[in-house]
Amino acid sequence: MKVSEILKRKTGPVVTIQMTETVHAAIRKLNEHRIGAVVVTDSAGRIAGILSERDILRECGALCDRLPEEGRSLDVIGPLLVREIMTRAVITAGLEDDLTYMMGVMTENRIRHLPIVVDDALVGMISIGDAVKACVEMAEAENLALKEYIQGTAY
Repeated sequence: MKVSEILKRKTGPVVTIQMTETVHAAIRKLNEHRIGAVVVTDSAGRIAGILSERDILRECGALCDRLPEEGRSLDVIGPLLVREIMTRAVITAGLEDDLTYMMGVMTENRIRHLPIVVDDALVGMISIGDAVKACVEMAEAENLALKEYIQGTAY
Protein backbone atom coordinates (compact mmCIF):
# COMPACT_ATOMS: atom_id res chain seq x y z
CA MET A 1 0.00 0.00 0.00
CA LYS A 2 1.33 3.43 -0.95
CA VAL A 3 1.41 6.54 1.24
CA SER A 4 -0.94 8.25 -1.23
CA GLU A 5 -3.61 5.61 -0.53
CA ILE A 6 -3.33 6.12 3.22
CA LEU A 7 -3.57 9.91 2.87
CA LYS A 8 -6.77 9.63 0.79
CA ARG A 9 -8.53 8.30 3.90
CA LYS A 10 -7.46 11.18 6.10
CA THR A 11 -9.43 14.39 6.33
CA GLY A 12 -8.41 17.95 6.97
CA PRO A 13 -5.14 19.78 6.54
CA VAL A 14 -1.96 19.03 8.44
CA VAL A 15 -1.78 21.06 11.64
CA THR A 16 1.21 23.40 11.57
CA ILE A 17 2.65 26.05 13.83
CA GLN A 18 5.04 28.92 13.20
CA MET A 19 8.47 28.52 14.76
CA THR A 20 8.04 31.92 16.46
CA GLU A 21 4.97 30.82 18.46
CA THR A 22 5.23 29.72 22.07
CA VAL A 23 5.39 26.13 23.22
CA HIS A 24 2.24 26.87 25.21
CA ALA A 25 0.45 27.71 21.93
CA ALA A 26 1.76 24.43 20.48
CA ILE A 27 0.45 22.48 23.47
CA ARG A 28 -2.97 24.08 22.96
CA LYS A 29 -2.93 23.01 19.28
CA LEU A 30 -1.93 19.46 20.14
CA ASN A 31 -4.77 19.22 22.66
CA GLU A 32 -7.33 20.96 20.46
CA HIS A 33 -6.68 18.65 17.50
CA ARG A 34 -5.95 15.57 19.64
CA ILE A 35 -2.66 14.93 17.85
CA GLY A 36 0.86 14.07 18.94
CA ALA A 37 2.93 16.38 16.73
CA VAL A 38 2.76 19.55 14.68
CA VAL A 39 4.85 20.49 11.68
CA VAL A 40 6.78 23.68 12.34
CA THR A 41 6.98 26.24 9.55
CA ASP A 42 9.08 29.32 8.98
CA SER A 43 7.74 32.72 7.92
CA ALA A 44 7.70 31.59 4.26
CA GLY A 45 5.63 28.50 5.08
CA ARG A 46 8.50 26.05 4.55
CA ILE A 47 9.04 23.12 6.89
CA ALA A 48 11.49 24.17 9.59
CA GLY A 49 11.01 21.29 12.00
CA ILE A 50 8.55 19.15 13.88
CA LEU A 51 7.40 19.45 17.47
CA SER A 52 6.10 16.36 19.21
CA GLU A 53 4.81 15.54 22.65
CA ARG A 54 8.14 13.81 23.22
CA ASP A 55 10.05 17.04 22.46
CA ILE A 56 7.92 18.94 24.95
CA LEU A 57 8.28 16.32 27.69
CA ARG A 58 12.04 16.12 27.17
CA GLU A 59 12.32 19.89 27.62
CA CYS A 60 10.00 19.89 30.65
CA GLY A 61 12.19 17.30 32.30
CA ALA A 62 15.39 19.17 31.49
CA LEU A 63 14.00 22.47 32.77
CA CYS A 64 12.65 20.97 35.98
CA ASP A 65 15.97 19.24 36.64
CA ARG A 66 17.71 22.61 36.57
CA LEU A 67 15.33 24.22 39.06
CA PRO A 68 15.39 23.84 42.84
CA GLU A 69 12.81 21.39 44.18
CA GLU A 70 10.48 24.11 45.53
CA GLY A 71 10.61 26.12 42.28
CA ARG A 72 9.73 23.27 39.91
CA SER A 73 6.68 23.96 37.80
CA LEU A 74 5.59 23.18 34.28
CA ASP A 75 4.89 26.90 33.87
CA VAL A 76 8.53 27.29 32.84
CA ILE A 77 7.83 25.65 29.47
CA GLY A 78 5.07 28.08 28.40
CA PRO A 79 7.12 31.12 27.38
CA LEU A 80 9.66 29.11 25.39
CA LEU A 81 9.42 29.46 21.62
CA VAL A 82 8.75 26.46 19.41
CA ARG A 83 12.05 26.99 17.57
CA GLU A 84 13.94 26.49 20.84
CA ILE A 85 12.84 22.90 21.36
CA MET A 86 11.61 21.59 18.00
CA THR A 87 13.34 18.77 16.17
CA ARG A 88 15.09 20.40 13.22
CA ALA A 89 16.14 17.29 11.31
CA VAL A 90 12.75 16.31 9.89
CA ILE A 91 12.48 12.86 8.35
CA THR A 92 9.90 12.79 5.57
CA ALA A 93 8.36 10.41 3.05
CA GLY A 94 6.83 10.81 -0.39
CA LEU A 95 3.49 9.81 -1.87
CA GLU A 96 4.94 6.84 -3.74
CA ASP A 97 6.69 5.33 -0.73
CA ASP A 98 5.09 2.12 0.43
CA LEU A 99 3.81 1.18 3.85
CA THR A 100 6.63 -1.27 4.61
CA TYR A 101 9.30 1.31 3.83
CA MET A 102 7.51 3.99 5.84
CA MET A 103 7.09 1.75 8.89
CA GLY A 104 10.76 0.79 8.64
CA VAL A 105 11.76 4.46 8.64
CA MET A 106 9.53 5.17 11.63
CA THR A 107 10.85 2.16 13.56
CA GLU A 108 14.52 2.76 12.74
CA ASN A 109 14.33 6.44 13.71
CA ARG A 110 12.00 5.89 16.67
CA ILE A 111 9.48 8.44 15.41
CA ARG A 112 5.69 8.34 15.45
CA HIS A 113 4.90 11.03 12.87
CA LEU A 114 6.11 11.28 9.30
CA PRO A 115 5.40 14.40 7.24
CA ILE A 116 4.67 13.64 3.58
CA VAL A 117 6.37 16.01 1.17
CA VAL A 118 6.13 16.55 -2.59
CA ASP A 119 8.52 19.04 -4.23
CA ASP A 120 9.38 20.50 -0.80
CA ALA A 121 5.69 21.13 -0.07
CA LEU A 122 3.91 19.51 2.88
CA VAL A 123 0.99 17.42 1.58
CA GLY A 124 0.15 15.26 4.58
CA MET A 125 1.19 13.57 7.79
CA ILE A 126 1.16 9.87 8.60
CA SER A 127 1.16 8.77 12.23
CA ILE A 128 2.14 5.37 13.54
CA GLY A 129 -1.57 4.84 14.21
CA ASP A 130 -2.36 5.47 10.53
CA ALA A 131 0.33 2.96 9.55
CA VAL A 132 -0.94 0.29 11.94
CA LYS A 133 -4.51 0.80 10.74
CA ALA A 134 -3.38 0.37 7.13
CA CYS A 135 -1.52 -2.85 8.06
CA VAL A 136 -4.60 -4.25 9.76
CA GLU A 137 -6.77 -3.41 6.73
CA MET A 138 -4.28 -5.09 4.39
CA ALA A 139 -4.15 -8.21 6.60
CA GLU A 140 -7.95 -8.38 6.76
CA ALA A 141 -8.25 -8.04 2.97
CA GLU A 142 -5.62 -10.74 2.45
CA ASN A 143 -7.35 -12.98 4.98
CA LEU A 144 -10.68 -12.58 3.20
CA ALA A 145 -9.10 -13.29 -0.19
CA LEU A 146 -7.46 -16.46 1.12
CA LYS A 147 -10.71 -17.65 2.70
CA GLU A 148 -12.55 -17.08 -0.57
CA TYR A 149 -9.83 -18.89 -2.48
CA ILE A 150 -9.88 -21.87 -0.12
CA GLN A 151 -13.69 -22.02 -0.22
CA GLY A 152 -13.63 -21.76 -4.00
CA THR A 153 -15.68 -18.57 -4.19
CA ALA A 154 -12.89 -16.44 -5.68
CA TYR A 155 -12.52 -16.37 -9.46
